Amino acid sequence: MSVNTGDPLQTGLPQRFADRMGQLLGPDFPQRLCLAVSGGGDSMAMLHLAAGWARVYGIALRVATVDHGLRDASVDEAAMVAAEAQGLGLPHDTLRWQGWDGRGNLQNEARHARRMLLHDAADGAPVLMAHTQNDQAETVLMRLARGSGVDGLAGMSDDVTANGMRILRPLLTETRAALRHYVTTLKIPFVDDPSNDDADFARVRMRAIIGQEGLNTATLAATATHMARARQALDVLAQAALGNLSRTDPTAPGAVVWDRDEFGRLAADTQLRVAAAAVMAVTAATYRPRLEPLSEAVHRALSGGAAVLAGAIIVPHRDQLYVAREPKAVAGLCDIAGPSCHWDTGWRLEGPDINGLTVRALGESGLALIADKPKPRAPRHVLAGLPAVWDDTRLVAFAPLNFGVRHRLIPPGNGEELTLARLAH
Repeated sequence: MSVNTGDPLQTGLPQRFADRMGQLLGPDFPQRLCLAVSGGGDSMAMLHLAAGWARVYGIALRVATVDHGLRDASVDEAAMVAAEAQGLGLPHDTLRWQGWDGRGNLQNEARHARRMLLHDAADGAPVLMAHTQNDQAETVLMRLARGSGVDGLAGMSDDVTANGMRILRPLLTETRAALRHYVTTLKIPFVDDPSNDDADFARVRMRAIIGQEGLNTATLAATATHMARARQALDVLAQAALGNLSRTDPTAPGAVVWDRDEFGRLAADTQLRVAAAAVMAVTAATYRPRLEPLSEAVHRALSGGAAVLAGAIIVPHRDQLYVAREPKAVAGLCDIAGPSCHWDTGWRLEGPDINGLTVRALGESGLALIADKPKPRAPRHVLAGLPAVWDDTRLVAFAPLNFGVRHRLIPPGNGEELTLARLAH
């Protein structure tokens, strides 16, 4: 991958940005876009590039800055972005994160919070993020260190939809140096986040490695491009395999059910690919399971044992293989039955005889109350994680086994074909 150069004030960077936006969005451009602008050099360059481009096409822009509240300077940085946006005639929102309790991985928690805040601020509009070729190279190196496979080494996608939010990265082929040249030449204000030099963060440590032993930014980004092509080819093969695998079991609504022998005959990569997609489908997860635990879970299931993975359970049962919600993952969830009931990942339970009662997982206690129900049926681990209707400790209804009063049970994504989800965020 070549490094882009040229005069940013004329037809260099602005023209490349316009060309990339056309490739990502054309020919039917949306009426509005949301820009995620932190105040750093990359995002401030994107702000000005997008403002000039959008004026030509009559597209409304809204600027959003996430203030994580982790540094005193973040308030002033958000104010700087707001002032610059105002100077360009663009509305601006400062989105404040109040949620970190000091536990877990700070960068992961901050990224998740940023996504949620931007999702709400965008209100359905695509969101532009200013990730660069350098960010792509660092991502590939970090995933290589984790032992990622093809999907992880494909890096970030320049166009991906996650949790209902479309994310565009029009600067993914541009270098950080080119964007810094742009903002300094035009005297566009920007800030340098001190955390970018904090070696406590893995990304910063990886950044220091780039440039050694041929691990330059362009080469690592090119690797991501090659892997993305390989991933696409593998996805086509895996998607085709799903048609021969799929089975139905009316006693396991919402679960993915496959022919066990057909799954066992698939190539190893295809097994992992479809298993990851199934886990993501039943848990509504944004990211694929890590490669090592995914491989271990598939191996265990093919060997005849149940495997728990990322809030899902993979259970071999007779000649079939079930992927369903893990009972422990939903053991503490409850809702009130009725028109507004949305239990766990989006289950709906409706019916006049259950309105006002409690919806929670069937669990082992519920299974004991309906143990005499007819067979064949889904394995008990699968049934235990499905929603049932309770009146305190009394089991009122469980639709999959036709127990109790009749009601309407609608699984999340009911009727939708399983598609392969990608780790491309």
